[in-house]
Amino acid sequence: MNTNIANISGLSDSVTMTSREIAELTEKRHDNVKRTIESCAERGAISLPQIEEVKIQRERREETVGVYKLDKRSSLIVVAQLSPEFTARIVDRWQELEAKATSFDPSSLSRIDILKMAIDSEEGRLQAVAQVQKLETVVATQAPKVEALERIATSDGSLCLTDAAKTLQIQPRKFTQLLQEKGWIYRRPMGAGWLAYQERIQQGLMEHKVTVGEKGDGTEWTATQPRITPKGLTKLAQAMGGGLLQ
Repeated sequence: MNTNIANISGLSDSVTMTSREIAELTEKRHDNVKRTIESCAERGAISLPQIEEVKIQRERREETVGVYKLDKRSSLIVVAQLSPEFTARIVDRWQELEAKATSFDPSSLSRIDILKMAIDSEEGRLQAVAQVQKLETVVATQAPKVEALERIATSDGSLCLTDAAKTLQIQPRKFTQLLQEKGWIYRRPMGAGWLAYQERIQQGLMEHKVTVGEKGDGTEWTATQPRITPKGLTKLAQAMGGGLLQ
């Protein structure tokens, strides 16, 4: 096969899209995109790429940031999880990247080379159509999940552990054990109730509700109840593989 043909056939494997570019195309914060990539990798949906440092211009100063570089399949999976409505925009961008990567001088090709390229191109087109159709099915399936998680993340109030477990469709006892194992809640020595770790409170994932009452002898009693915030519920649902809506 002509050298040009060989080079072109391998370009789809070498073309990548950065997490920063995905953030711009989906109108999301870069750190949110990076967390989604890491979450997808933890669930085994994609392989976690190596993070690379790039320099960007911020007004009057230059700043170094870490970005992930993803292949086509990984980027489509991440966008389907992150923001399904922007899938078409990502597909269009990939077509631009691949078009730039496959630029070459047609005069250097023989008729046989051109014929082979036409065959390869048609096979690639059919594969791309099948891939997009499959992705659209995934997006249609996951869109309600994503919308529900977004509604939860922006809602007000918090849930007690029992109500949070019901929302996530997990047994309360198992849910409490999971929170304890993952470092969300703990008990003081000789204490009867659960408490949220300060780190989780500072992260906005949990909060404490303090109840005050009066005893029969006129003195006051207080009780502290750990509660899951909307942000915490969203993080738990994502960590459990979307169990919220299954």
